[in-house]
Amino acid sequence: MEQTLVLVKPDGVQRGLVGEIIARFERRGLRIAGLKLMQVTPELAERHYGIHKGKGFYEGLIRFITSGPLVAMVLEGDSAIQIVRSTMGGPTSATDPAKAPPGSIRADFGMSIGCNLVHGSDGPETAAFEIPLFFKPEEILTYERAIDRWIYES
Repeated sequence: MEQTLVLVKPDGVQRGLVGEIIARFERRGLRIAGLKLMQVTPELAERHYGIHKGKGFYEGLIRFITSGPLVAMVLEGDSAIQIVRSTMGGPTSATDPAKAPPGSIRADFGMSIGCNLVHGSDGPETAAFEIPLFFKPEEILTYERAIDRWIYES
């Protein structure tokens, strides 16, 4: 079972879209393994977005992600990373809502690249790096749902 990190960014929380965003992932069949409302510190933001340090948008990204509470989730399921990314913004997970396909979170609710509502790990290595930044091992639960047999082929 693949796991991935998803963040409902401060704009999603402020706009009251947390429930809608979570529901979209659950309707796809993904299982919530961890969930919390939190305020990201500048230190955590710098660790999380360290790969972008030195780029023109880095400082604004740090200011934005620390500007208000966000919801952090660990979602799991077969092909969880690919499913999350397509649900967020299409096959390439377009960060520009104007380029995201209709039906995706960013196309349906976003208006700008900077306020694009959600973050999702872009691959298994990234998920393995990001999940421990936001969750302690004991905060991630593994369990079975009765509906799982109706989501996955045996």
